[in-house]
Amino acid sequence: MKELDVEVLVVGGGPVGLCAAIELSRHGISTLLVERHSGTSLFPKARLITTRTMELFRAWGIQEEVEGAGMPREEYLAVGVGSSLTADDFVRSAAALNRDAPQSPTYTSLCAQDLLEVILRRLAESLADVRFATTMTGMRSDGDGVEAVVSDSAGETLVRCRHLVAADGSRSGIRDSLGITTEGPPPLGHMISIMFEADLGFLPADRRAALSFLRDPPCAVEAVDHGRRWMVQTGYDPEEGGSPADFTEEVCLRAVRDAVGVPGLPVTILGVMPWLQQVMLASAFRSGPVFLAGDAAHVATPQGGFGMNCGIQDAHNLAWKLAAVLRGRAGEGLLDTYAAERRPLAGRTVDESLTNALITFRMMEGRLSMSEAIQRQADRRSSEGLVLGFAYSSAAVVPDGTPPPSPADPYRTYVPTARPGHRAPHVWLSGHRGQVSTLDLLGPRFTLMTPAGSGWLHQAASVTGVPLTAVEIADEDTTAALTSPTWAKEYGLGPRGAVLIRPDGHVGWRTHEDTPSADTLVTALDTILSRH
Repeated sequence: MKELDVEVLVVGGGPVGLCAAIELSRHGISTLLVERHSGTSLFPKARLITTRTMELFRAWGIQEEVEGAGMPREEYLAVGVGSSLTADDFVRSAAALNRDAPQSPTYTSLCAQDLLEVILRRLAESLADVRFATTMTGMRSDGDGVEAVVSDSAGETLVRCRHLVAADGSRSGIRDSLGITTEGPPPLGHMISIMFEADLGFLPADRRAALSFLRDPPCAVEAVDHGRRWMVQTGYDPEEGGSPADFTEEVCLRAVRDAVGVPGLPVTILGVMPWLQQVMLASAFRSGPVFLAGDAAHVATPQGGFGMNCGIQDAHNLAWKLAAVLRGRAGEGLLDTYAAERRPLAGRTVDESLTNALITFRMMEGRLSMSEAIQRQADRRSSEGLVLGFAYSSAAVVPDGTPPPSPADPYRTYVPTARPGHRAPHVWLSGHRGQVSTLDLLGPRFTLMTPAGSGWLHQAASVTGVPLTAVEIADEDTTAALTSPTWAKEYGLGPRGAVLIRPDGHVGWRTHEDTPSADTLVTALDTILSRH
């Protein structure tokens, strides 16, 4: 049997696993990813990429590629309801682009998962050892790490690693082998996705939406691209004898034509996929050196488009912590903050997706009028408060005593703040090469931002042992490389203030006004990194 030593083994080559391999590699961690399927997904599955995930893609240099592979935001970031796509009662509500888009240098996009995975796989393969058609057949963990056996067409390999990331989906065999239980209600429904090809170019712009909920019969229609690929989501009841086998080509053709409202529409069925509409949260996100991420840790309903995005941000949160511990820059306690930070947020995300699903059920059952239905759906499609406004509370955050924002609707409304635990806010800065976002200054390092002339820049230069970039920002056009008249106020800083941002883009420490001191910075880093 061949043998291989790596620092981290990632099991699962979907979006979450691929993103874990990418981010770990950006931190210089040797990574092996194994995926049992021979290639990336053939089915679109998830499509919505939230603003926060697009910010990560921007940092990785693939924002434009993802946007190019997806659908036009202005046309498809909308939701529709009606009896069918061509019915007189069909109404559509577009996303609040003017309100929400300025909160980031990028914005929510729509890119089908089968296309997104190709982009992510290409990037991951340029950075890490990525092996498709490779299955993990055994695993043993102890205090020193994990030994796993992986098998491909060339035979078996014994992989020794310090840590393992289980991104192997909602039916995670790794989670089950570790004895980690799951919490959640019974499945909400047994669903069927019918992917089809048809020319729906005759639909006017006010009937084109990313997602349309229809009543006659109850189903949903999703735009997969802005060409000819679409999906109908419908269901069956096993208690009444229904099964996936019922969805013959004839049944699928009828379901598609009924949803569009054109009986003789030329349609080609491309694929049929059964799935469960459910929500689930793992009772633990870690067992020793093994960490759960993505659907292995939490499952959301599709309503809201949160599941894949929440998993990608699991990977982003975990990667820098594993890197810090593996490189001896942090104590083992830092790894405990992964579950402390991600599990509460995953629970909230799962609950919000359930709320969205229940609204959809009430609408399809006729308990909401069309006007009520479109208003409720439109309200829930705007979720920047959840996506950008969440905050971590853990040992890896140093509180500064300030209260969190309290918007009237924390699901919809995002209030920018640099309070420790929150995502660092986006502010446009003027630079020698044009505009740059504060988020563009962040990377796989800690970042200290401070007003020009505060004195913190000099103190940061004497901090050793932790990759740290220090940036001064002036409030007016001077010789400083970066300027903004509003940045310090938006970050809650006085002339001698400073903010320390973690490698995942969340604020770890902030002082409004303090005497610059290297010791103060080291103490903050020691706290965040569990170096006690």
